[in-house]
Amino acid sequence: MIPANGKTDPFLISKIRQKDMESTLDWFEQYQNSFYTIGWMYLRDQKQVEELFYRAIKKIHQELPNYKRKSPFDIWTSSIFIQVCRELSEAFQPSQPEEDIFDALQKLSAKDKEAIGVVYLMGYSIEEAAQILHADIGAIIERLFSGIQLLKKELGYHGNFNGCPEYKLYYIDYLEKNLDRPRKVDFEIHTYNCHGCQEELASFQDIMLTIKGTAEEVNVPGGILMKVKARLEKEENIRLKKKKKRIKIGVSFAAVFTLLLCTGLVTGTFSSLYYSWTEDNEELRAYLQNDFGERLDLEAESDSVKIKIKSVIADDVQTLVFYEIQDTKEDNRYMLNLHDGVNVENEYEIMDRSAQQRFSPPFPPADFDKNEKNIFEGKLSLLPLKDESGTIKLNINRLQKLMVDPENTDEINPWAYEEMEFSEGVWKFEIPVKKNPSREYALDNETKIEGLPVRFEKLTIAPTATILQYSFKNLDGDKRIEMLNFELLEAGSEKLKADLYGSSFVDNPGNIEWNTFQAHFDPLFGQAPEEVNVKFGSIHLAVQDEKSIELESSKPYPQTFDYLGSTISIDKVEVGLPTKVVISNHDLMNREYESLQLHVTGQEEYENVSMGMESEGVLVDKNGKEYDPMELSYPFEEIEQPRYFETVQSFQLFNDTSREEVIPKTLDIEGYTTTKYLDEMVKIEL
Repeated sequence: MIPANGKTDPFLISKIRQKDMESTLDWFEQYQNSFYTIGWMYLRDQKQVEELFYRAIKKIHQELPNYKRKSPFDIWTSSIFIQVCRELSEAFQPSQPEEDIFDALQKLSAKDKEAIGVVYLMGYSIEEAAQILHADIGAIIERLFSGIQLLKKELGYHGNFNGCPEYKLYYIDYLEKNLDRPRKVDFEIHTYNCHGCQEELASFQDIMLTIKGTAEEVNVPGGILMKVKARLEKEENIRLKKKKKRIKIGVSFAAVFTLLLCTGLVTGTFSSLYYSWTEDNEELRAYLQNDFGERLDLEAESDSVKIKIKSVIADDVQTLVFYEIQDTKEDNRYMLNLHDGVNVENEYEIMDRSAQQRFSPPFPPADFDKNEKNIFEGKLSLLPLKDESGTIKLNINRLQKLMVDPENTDEINPWAYEEMEFSEGVWKFEIPVKKNPSREYALDNETKIEGLPVRFEKLTIAPTATILQYSFKNLDGDKRIEMLNFELLEAGSEKLKADLYGSSFVDNPGNIEWNTFQAHFDPLFGQAPEEVNVKFGSIHLAVQDEKSIELESSKPYPQTFDYLGSTISIDKVEVGLPTKVVISNHDLMNREYESLQLHVTGQEEYENVSMGMESEGVLVDKNGKEYDPMELSYPFEEIEQPRYFETVQSFQLFNDTSREEVIPKTLDIEGYTTTKYLDEMVKIEL
C-alpha cells in the first residue's frame, strides 16, 4: 500500500516533474507492491503484468507535462495505471484461474472489482478511490457493498444471516470509520440488538481483511522494474540511432558585429544600447543584446485581459517564451501555468519530445514590484525545436491569478493552491522561432568526493543554459552517493549560479557502473573559455551502519537509545491489529543523520510479517533555520542548501498468515542518509 508520506515527497516529486525517467522508476519501485497487486487482479499473468508496468510508466512519463497538481501525484499516477490495466485486460484473457481471492474478484462486475481493488488491494481511502476512478463517493460505496455481497457467495459464506435493509447502507462507512458520531452510536446500538446485522457485518469485515491480507501476501518477482528499465533504455538507444545527426555550429561570441540598418552599416554597439533603452526585463535584455532573439510583441486579448508575447529565445536545451499579461479592467496579475491552460497545438510536429522538459517555477522576477499592479511579466519554458526553425501554435485558455500573501500584502504567493483563482478566455498565437546553435566540449576529468570517484564528461554552452554532464561511481563499500549538488561554475570573471531545479538524470546504457547526471547553470554570454572551475555545494550519502535494539513492550514507554551521538526516543510500542511502533528525534542540533534506513521484526514464530511506514520531517537550511515542507508557501528557492530531517517514523506490523497480533522483537537499523557540505573547486580544461 502507498503510505501517506510517500505520496508527496517534495524532492522526488520535483525531480519527476522535470521528466526525470530515473526518478519516475524510483517512485514506482517504492510502491511496486501496490501496483503489482492491482495489475495481477486484472491480468493474472507475469509477462502481461511486466508489459503493464512498461506501458504505464512510459505513458505517465509522457503525460507529465499535463500533470496539473489538482490532485496528489499518486492519485494522478494510479488513475493512469488503472486506465492501462483496462486497456490490456480487454485484449488479453487471463491464464487458467486458481482458487483464490483473485479468482473470486474476476466474477464481479468491472466497476465493483475496480472499487474493491483500489480501496482494499491498493489501500486508498474511499475519497481517493473516487478521484482515481472518476466517480462520486456514493457510487464507490455502492460498488464496494455490491462487490462484497457477491464475494460472500464466491468465498463460501453460506449462512442464513441477513441484515436490516435500512442499516446495510452503513456497513462500508462504519468499517471504514467514516460515520459521524450520531449515526455511529445509532448503528452500534442497533447492531448490538440485531443478530442478522451482527453476522452480516462480521462477514463484510472478514472479507475486507481477507482482501487486505492477500494484498500483503503478494510477492513482486525480483527485477520486474529492471526489465522495464532495460526495455526503455533499449528503445531510447534505437531512437537515438535513427535520429538525424546534427552538426552543432559553435557560437561566435564576437565583440563587434554588423547590422544592416536602412542603407548603412553600424556596429553591434547600437543593438546593445537600443535594447538597454527599450527593454526593462533584465534577463530578456541580455538575450536581445547578444542577438539571440528579436522583439515580437504579438498580442491577443480576451475578456479585458491582454497577453503579449515579447520574444522567444530557442536553442537545443529549451524554448523560452517571454510574455506580459495585463488586466485592462482591474488590478489583477496573472501568469501562465504550463500544466494548466497552456497548450502547444503542434508540439508533436515541431518539438523534440525526447528532450528533458525544463522546470520553470512560477516565481516573479526580481523587478516584480516595479511593474504596475495590473501587469505581470514572466517566462515559459517549452521543449526545444526538432528543426532549426518553426512556428509554434500556442493556445491559452486559462490564466492563474497571483495571490497576495495574507501575512504580507506586499508579497505574492504563487504556490497558494488552496486559494487559487483563474481567468478563463481564449488567446491564440502563431510564434515564429529560430533555434540558436550551441557549443559542446568533450571532457576527461576525474576527481574524488568523500573518497568516491566523480568524473566530468561534457560541457554544453547554449544561449539559455550552461550544462555540465558528470557521473559518479558507487564502489562496493559502506557508503554510496545519492546526489551531488553544485554551487557555481566559473568561466573567467563570470560566476554562473547552479539552477536549483536544473539537475537531471541521463541514461547511460554504455556503462551501467556509473550514474550520469546533468547540472544546469546560468547562461554564459560572449565567451569561448579555455577552462572553467566547478565548485561543489553538497553531497547526499547513504551510509551503512548497523545496530539492533531490543523492543520490550512489558516496560513503560518512551524508552531511549543512542545512535551516532544522538538520543532517539521509542515513543510507543502498541501491540494490536496492526501493531504500532513510533520513534522520534526532534533534536536536530549537530545531528549526523537525516533519515534512518530501518525495519521492525516480530518474534521468530511469525514467519511472514509485513510493515507499513510513515514519517514526518522538517527542512533545515545551512544556517540551522527550520521550515515545514508541508507548507506550500515556504520559500524553497531561497533556502540555502536545505537538508530534510525525519523527526518521527511510525511503523505498522501485520501478520500475513493470520489475524494474530504481531509482537515486535527488535528495531534493526541498517544505516542512514546524510548531507555533507563541500567547498571543493575543480579546474576543468576545455
